Amino acid sequence: MRGPQSPGPRTDADPSLELTAFVGRSAELAELASALDRSRLVTVTGVGGVGKSRLAARAAARLASGGPGGRVERGLVELAAVRDPQFVEYAVLEALGLTDHTSRLPREMLLEHLAGRRVLLVLDGFEHLVETCAELTAELLRKLPELWVLAAGRRPLGLAGERVLPLAPLEEGEAVTLFADRALAQGLRVADGPVVRELCRRLEGIPLALELAAGRLRALSPAQLLQRLDDRFRLLTGGGRDALPRHQTLRTAIGWSHELCTPPERLLWARLSVFAQTFDLEAAEYVCSGDGLPAEEVLDVLSELLAQSVLAREETPSGPRYRMLDTVRAYGADWLEATGDAGRLRRRHRDWYLGLAISCELDWFSPRQREVAVRIEAELPNLRAALECCLTEPEEAHLGQYLAGSLWFCWVGCGRLAEGRRWLERSTELESAYERSRLKALWVLGYVAILQGDTVPALKALRECRAQAERSADALAVAYAEHRTGCLALVTDDVADAETLLRSALERYQEIGELNSNVLMGQVELAMARAFQGDLPDAVRLCEDVRRVCEDHGERWARSYALYVLAYAAWREGATGRARELLGDCLGDAHAFHDLLGSVLAIELLALVTVTEGDPAEAAVLQGAAGRLWPSVGLPLFGSAYYNAPHEQCEADARRLLGDARYEEGVREGALLDRAAAVARALGREGVRPLAALPAPRGRVPRAAGEAGKREPAASPTRTGGETAG
Repeated sequence: MRGPQSPGPRTDADPSLELTAFVGRSAELAELASALDRSRLVTVTGVGGVGKSRLAARAAARLASGGPGGRVERGLVELAAVRDPQFVEYAVLEALGLTDHTSRLPREMLLEHLAGRRVLLVLDGFEHLVETCAELTAELLRKLPELWVLAAGRRPLGLAGERVLPLAPLEEGEAVTLFADRALAQGLRVADGPVVRELCRRLEGIPLALELAAGRLRALSPAQLLQRLDDRFRLLTGGGRDALPRHQTLRTAIGWSHELCTPPERLLWARLSVFAQTFDLEAAEYVCSGDGLPAEEVLDVLSELLAQSVLAREETPSGPRYRMLDTVRAYGADWLEATGDAGRLRRRHRDWYLGLAISCELDWFSPRQREVAVRIEAELPNLRAALECCLTEPEEAHLGQYLAGSLWFCWVGCGRLAEGRRWLERSTELESAYERSRLKALWVLGYVAILQGDTVPALKALRECRAQAERSADALAVAYAEHRTGCLALVTDDVADAETLLRSALERYQEIGELNSNVLMGQVELAMARAFQGDLPDAVRLCEDVRRVCEDHGERWARSYALYVLAYAAWREGATGRARELLGDCLGDAHAFHDLLGSVLAIELLALVTVTEGDPAEAAVLQGAAGRLWPSVGLPLFGSAYYNAPHEQCEADARRLLGDARYEEGVREGALLDRAAAVARALGREGVRPLAALPAPRGRVPRAAGEAGKREPAASPTRTGGETAG
């Protein structure tokens, strides 16, 4: 592969961040580098557990950081937890760090973003989605000459020009080294001798089998392991006559580890297979307890599975989480199906994550807002599994509708509009006997479509929501439908109608006792309508009130939009320093929440402040940076003359002061900045705050970690989270 040199380390494939030593494979790494130098598509194949994923990640990091000439972006796409083929492209977008708020197809976004870039894409665990991945890979490689794809799976993609590298088990010496290293990680020293070498030979050098065996060393000596392994080889051959020997060997190794588990450990292993990717202890205790496994015993049993390397523990921004290797999970899932308990466990899993979503929706309007954003990101694979469970069972459609609607703060506040719209559209297409759940999904769908600039489907969803809500006398759904229709009028420049609708919706909220981030955003939108009609003092009054309420409740997301309006007012009054201070706070929070719309609006206004302060060259750069971001949001500045006015004034002033040539040069410079670089440039510093590092807001003291997942909604005349499920 000619030219890859990474612009910086990436956590998805950075050797310095690996938790266990990478043993051996020097010849395979060299062969892989040579293959990528000759082909733009290389696939590492092999049995599950042989180390394909680890090798691909290491190779990607080594090639990108040490290749000759040029620069490359990297993306590790983990596909094992993706079940629906339509979400493959979203997984690629996510791996590349892209946020797209538009209604465009994700492939269009990929092609546009990757055009002219040097990118190494790693597709890991694609075998259950091979047709979709092959078709996507073929088109990307055909249209993007500077793209390389390194795939890791149990079979080739089957494309012309694909170079396949079968990954063999470790050589005996490397297998012994790996076994000894994993033993040492548990504080145990294993001497290289005949018994250990025979054990590694009998496990045929498969890394997963070796790690499982090393996990038993706390209880058994290598000689005892070898003796018991010999028994289990005869007992658990696995597979059929046409199964590959290494498939049989791996299943034997896993089955042997399974047989050495106690009945409670086997039971928990099987039940944990319902989780997608990672999970936390509270979820495991709720989902997996009962019927032979009391909740108070789950921690002890889980600890034993950790000791045996059936599970791995990870430290994440949302706290400790547990991960089960995909092959181990698949083995547990087979046992769960055999017990006839899989359906019940999937429903318990769904119930937990529906409860989590409802709790997080409530906590979004609280000092725990930033913690909610971090946690919801970690839980997305499980939330997707819960949504899929609901939407594939006709009698549970209402739960899927309510879950998709309750996650509005994830779709809107955390920058996942495109994914959210897919789930909302799927859910609202289903019939449901619980009308309130569908009404919630409808107004959230309308809201998402508005922010994508897709006005026709937005209006359709909102009209349907309001008509049905009025027929059923659902006052809350009427208020939300009216509110979002007012928002639609605002972004389409019908500001008088927007003011009427928004005032009416706010009055309805007050009558009902509804107070949350959505309500406060309605007040900010009303302030924008007043500002567009020339009444800045009223706009300031409204937003100062929002700011006060947000700070009383520890809310930062709606607050960032209030700061945007206050910054505009400060600029109009000539207080450019104050405007810059407000916008810095606004942009820092919006970017930390991955709110692309809030981020790009703030950058646009910062450009205007910058040219007013006398730096037209920097203003041009910021406008170029914003111009690159807008296609991922939707219609630039909503196509609105009111929202576009500050942009036009900034451009006119910068062109006048710089001349057309220098202005265009600055815009081109800004267009080279990615989102993080653009935000850093706008804020005038090299780095930006991660979400977990945001300063604690004023307001109530957050509860202890983990308490949010157990909270019951309080009985109160003031609502904070919208309707409850039907």
